[in-house]
Amino acid sequence: MSAAPGMKAALTMERVRSARELLRDIVPVSRMVSAESLSSRSGAQVCLKLECEGPTGSFKVRGAFHAIQRRIQQGSIPGVVTASTGNHGAAAAFAARRLGLPARVYLPERPNPAKRTRIAAQGSEIIEAGEFLEESREHAARFARESGWYNLVDGLEPEMLPGTATIACEVLEQAPDAEVIFVPVGDSTLIRGLAFAAKQLRPGIRIVGVQAERAPAYALSFAKGHAVSTVTSDTIADGLAVREASQENVREMAGLVDEFALVSEAEMLHAVRHLLIEEHVLAEPAGAAAAAALLKSSSRFERKTLVLLVTGANISEEVLKRALDVRA
Repeated sequence: MSAAPGMKAALTMERVRSARELLRDIVPVSRMVSAESLSSRSGAQVCLKLECEGPTGSFKVRGAFHAIQRRIQQGSIPGVVTASTGNHGAAAAFAARRLGLPARVYLPERPNPAKRTRIAAQGSEIIEAGEFLEESREHAARFARESGWYNLVDGLEPEMLPGTATIACEVLEQAPDAEVIFVPVGDSTLIRGLAFAAKQLRPGIRIVGVQAERAPAYALSFAKGHAVSTVTSDTIADGLAVREASQENVREMAGLVDEFALVSEAEMLHAVRHLLIEEHVLAEPAGAAAAAALLKSSSRFERKTLVLLVTGANISEEVLKRALDVRA
């Protein structure tokens, strides 16, 4: 399968292989483990791809480091600025520090404290501004214009795609018989990069995007065939809290993603608890969204070989307590 026109410059298998080389000493190959509890419950062979064990506790460094390194190759930059609900900001700060650059991260007000701590640990300046991510992005863009710093926009920066595509290469090396990959979807960089590489390597594989019911912009856009925005993105899964879908991203997903699933707040909390108690894997609600989708419709995938991406582990203490209180 070929890339959509808007992706061609940044996303080819040659560039994905180059990204793997670039990231080899930055992001260790993440573990793939069998999930016996989910396998027995669904009648499928279920594996977990533990991107939650990556640097800064999520998959995000793959895309951020690749994009910043590529930007540096085009010419020197004074620093990196970005807006984030948390994990992307931590990844940008990590990458900037490794590359010798200062970083500034704009967060929506009242951010996930675990993610804020991750960002601070990288030495980044943190500014809380805006109720939603989209408002924080406006602040970051204004600062970038005034300062000349590189604004790394998750979901819109094409140079992040080869980095996230490297996950698909690992998945199909670790689970050569994989038939379906479940992918949590926030700004869509992960699913677009991963789906491109997965379908290049195995055209028949199915890609299932997973979003929160309370932040369904890309799921709705996928169903309608054009970009849709929602009034709010008030979900416990801050990693999925996106209100505005990009028309270009929607168009690209149309040829790569097979279906979307929506999961409720309660279903994600239950999945957090299930992964921790049954599989000894710590996941934040966005990171547990793929497991929530399978638990919701497990009978559909009987006898299939499934890979669920566990994309992040930066869960606040308050949310973890809520998950553990969920009735099994």
